Amino acid sequence: MSVATSSAQAPLDALGGGDALIGMAAIGKTAAALALVIAIILLCTSLLKRWQQHRVDHGARLRIVGTTAVGTRERIVVVEVEDTWLVLGVSGGRISKLHERPAPTDRTPIPQGPPTRFSQRLASALAKSRGKSDNPSSDSQQSS
Repeated sequence: MSVATSSAQAPLDALGGGDALIGMAAIGKTAAALALVIAIILLCTSLLKRWQQHRVDHGARLRIVGTTAVGTRERIVVVEVEDTWLVLGVSGGRISKLHERPAPTDRTPIPQGPPTRFSQRLASALAKSRGKSDNPSSDSQQSS
């Protein structure tokens, strides 16, 4: 019997032993569990992004009419709530109502288009500035 058991253990020893195979299986299960958790997190974030885009606007309409910086951390903000304009002072951890007045009736509505990306605005500004710098040089060449 000792001959049969020693010949059965020989292939296992040649592969590095049974303990190494068990360790690799544990690492594989851990990696699979980690991949599953990451997939669940990514799925939840994509669902939350879609859910937030389809939110229904409840309550009063709020629109920022204008804003200006007063200091490094202080701002004056004009906010329109329904038919009232609020002038608010905004600082690091505090918001104070400075003034309240009815919204003007003769204002023109501002078209609400899709927000432009910064890269698009930068590219158009660069194109405009290049166009301005190219025109004087072409005018001086034509007059010569």
